[in-house]
Amino acid sequence: MTEWYYADRQRRQIGPQSAEALAQRFRAGEIDAATLVWRDGLPAWQPLGSLRGELGLDEAPATLDFRVEPTLGPAGDVPAETLATAAGAYSPYAAPATGFDSHAGPAPVHGGDVVMGGLWRRVAASFLDGIVTAILTYALLIPLMLLFGLSLSSLAQNELAGAGASVTFMLLYYGISLGLPALYFAWMHSSGTQASLGKMAVGVKVVRTSGEPVGFWRALLRYVAYFLFVLMTCGIGVLISGLMVAFTERKQALHDMLCDTLVVDKWAFTDRPEWQERGLGTVTVVILVLFGLFIAGALAVGLAMVGLISSMKG
Repeated sequence: MTEWYYADRQRRQIGPQSAEALAQRFRAGEIDAATLVWRDGLPAWQPLGSLRGELGLDEAPATLDFRVEPTLGPAGDVPAETLATAAGAYSPYAAPATGFDSHAGPAPVHGGDVVMGGLWRRVAASFLDGIVTAILTYALLIPLMLLFGLSLSSLAQNELAGAGASVTFMLLYYGISLGLPALYFAWMHSSGTQASLGKMAVGVKVVRTSGEPVGFWRALLRYVAYFLFVLMTCGIGVLISGLMVAFTERKQALHDMLCDTLVVDKWAFTDRPEWQERGLGTVTVVILVLFGLFIAGALAVGLAMVGLISSMKG
């Protein structure tokens, strides 16, 4: 018997259950034609309305308004076992991407409004992601520096061995410093969440311009394009990217344009576009305030250091 799964209003995976049980829920009004369903063999999650024939629902009208909210039946009509999440079952809904154009989540739902991730939500996300990547990077670099510090001191009498250890240390140092953030963003943006931890916090995600999830290699190239742009412009690329996000029609930075990506609200390209947040949101505002305090504190410390050095010279 074919096992089916469906996504409820909270985007939770419900199942497994038979086609007959799924059809019964449809007729009872517990799910509608826009509900995303999946079975083994489907390349991605599909709206239930597109699989009416397979589910024995040919009598269902083909012109249902997918925007209409379904009328839920009594809670007692829903068997308790179908409310549990299917653990361990393969599903493209939560599976990570494995290729350049592979899908990390459900098939995009088109036709609704799309709210773009604006400049300030992206700034707040970048601030949080900067903290995350810094913690991860130094968690690896500090033990590495301690290890090689001992190694270099023990090899100080052997000039050739010391030079070899220094080269090895520098390769590992830059490999971790540059590679770990690249892998972090590539993995997170191509995962089922379609967002890094910072983007998850402010409620945005990265998608293709068609609304489809990005694959790992596209997400990696997106980060590399941004890094190289900032590196070649000596840091001015950060400001240029911000201005492009602020003033382009689809809120795209240069690396978004090059890699065919968008940053949108987490509910964009789903069957619940009305849940998108148009304002900054409380979390974004709090992060921006903390970011402002951090910048002010850094400037104050810098000015204090300049004053201290000047007084010492005087």
